[in-house]
Amino acid sequence: MKQFTFLFLITIITLPSFAQDSISVSVLNQYKKNVSNATLIMNSNRYTSDKSGRVTVPKQSADSVTITNTGYNNKTISFSDLLDAQQVVLEKQFTWTDLLTPMFYILYGGIWLLLIIIFAETGLFIGFFFPGDSLLFVAGILSTTLVDSISLNTGNDFFNLLIISGLCAIAGILGNTVGYITGKKVGPAMFNWRDRFLFKKKYLHQAKDFYDKNGGGAIIMARFIPFIRTFAPIVAGIVNMDKKKFGFYNMVGCIAWVVSMLFIGHYLNSFTKKQFGFDLEKHLEVIVIGIVLVTTAPVLVKLFFTNKKTKPSL
Repeated sequence: MKQFTFLFLITIITLPSFAQDSISVSVLNQYKKNVSNATLIMNSNRYTSDKSGRVTVPKQSADSVTITNTGYNNKTISFSDLLDAQQVVLEKQFTWTDLLTPMFYILYGGIWLLLIIIFAETGLFIGFFFPGDSLLFVAGILSTTLVDSISLNTGNDFFNLLIISGLCAIAGILGNTVGYITGKKVGPAMFNWRDRFLFKKKYLHQAKDFYDKNGGGAIIMARFIPFIRTFAPIVAGIVNMDKKKFGFYNMVGCIAWVVSMLFIGHYLNSFTKKQFGFDLEKHLEVIVIGIVLVTTAPVLVKLFFTNKKTKPSL
């Protein structure tokens, strides 16, 4: 009995030391996605991460650890740093699909690229393919990173978001203004164009009647609909919408769009992490698809479910 008790005590005492003989390391890429099949090379031994990006390595004497994976840049770090962080960020090599990832623009362009994209998407013909809604949503999540990049971190999330909102609103308002001016310059000549396959003069007259009747609401709602927000200010200029009216609704719509996207992104991520341990940064592809579906729903409903026999309001 005494021998059994002695062995039991020895087991209890030594068990923690066995448990601490290895550590679990998480391998992520720069987009906060788990990296599976990454190889950690330590003292000529190789350890491979599982589907969740986790790999277990022994606590043994080693100067450095090298992490490799196909499509990623190799990375070497000291074992002491790995022991402290228990996490490795392995940088994914660029592919064209990265351009569809909103976090790509935030990480590599910072707030200045964000402002350029918002300006282009809301005022230039070539800006229609930029992911404005999802980009602002991600910017809300990474607001601290953005204000740090321009040394304007106030230490308060709310004020940091206000700074980013103000800059983005200015970029969006200027973009729409440029689109409106462009449309106004081109508009008069378009009323003299001949009808073509992709152009009908009657549509300009119908658009003018629509903007005269619903112009303000159209400018505000267009902010929340991909593609349409790029061309709405241009069409408003083409049909010669009143400048003051356009300017007022331009500011209202832009501020509403920017503030809602940024604040929802930031505080929704904080809420899900705190309440459910769910980090939106690791599931941005789902978030982007959801945002696109929500913002395009009104257009899809009108396109597929409106009675075709009813004459369009335009």
